[in-house]
Amino acid sequence: MDLINDPAFWFALGQIIWINIILSGDNAVVIALAAKDLPPHQQKKAVAIGAGGAVVLRIILTFVAGYLLKFPYLQIVGGLLLIWIGVQLLAESTDDDEEGGVKAHGNLMTAVRTILIADLVMSLDNVIGVALAAKINGEVNFTLLVIGLIISIPMVIFGSTLMIKLMERFPQIVVIGSGLIGWVAGDAFVHDPVVKGFFEGNTLLSYGVKVASALFVVGLGLWLKKRAHTANAVSAKAGA
Repeated sequence: MDLINDPAFWFALGQIIWINIILSGDNAVVIALAAKDLPPHQQKKAVAIGAGGAVVLRIILTFVAGYLLKFPYLQIVGGLLLIWIGVQLLAESTDDDEEGGVKAHGNLMTAVRTILIADLVMSLDNVIGVALAAKINGEVNFTLLVIGLIISIPMVIFGSTLMIKLMERFPQIVVIGSGLIGWVAGDAFVHDPVVKGFFEGNTLLSYGVKVASALFVVGLGLWLKKRAHTANAVSAKAGA
């Protein structure tokens, strides 16, 4: 009851909700990209597992994030992993088949694996943001922390479901989503302890790395997708 009557509690909770709205977006984009090409009944499973996995990872990382982020090169490795995921998701994304009107479907386990790996990398910064907002009188309040994590579940699920529908209607969003993953990867690069001091004094270069990372993911992903499409077309003609 003391917490309920404490204005600082409600102020901190408001901050946590706002941070979750902002920071859950990248997780939702990854889940939507990975689940987009699954059959409808498997999309719901992938979204539920992905959202649940994101929250579980955040709970675990809440206790170790501050410690892990001090390790040199860890965020650089995480950024490279995100680039690989972003390129893969864009390269393997499917459009409506122009000839048959049939959409190719992905594999549920592959989608879930991709989601969980991306969640692991992306949740580090999310956890730190929520943990900072969950402080009352300078101390982290674990009740607030748990509430914040619970709130993030429906946000990620709703955001992912909405993104899937938007991607099906506007395929260009897939490219934007992959670019966002590349941007997050660039953000991980510039915040690694090895180079953080250098980039803190050079904002323009910091943004340049993020933009370059986003463009690299989009460029390479589209090139690989086009190459695969061409190879499939040649194989189809040869088999005809």
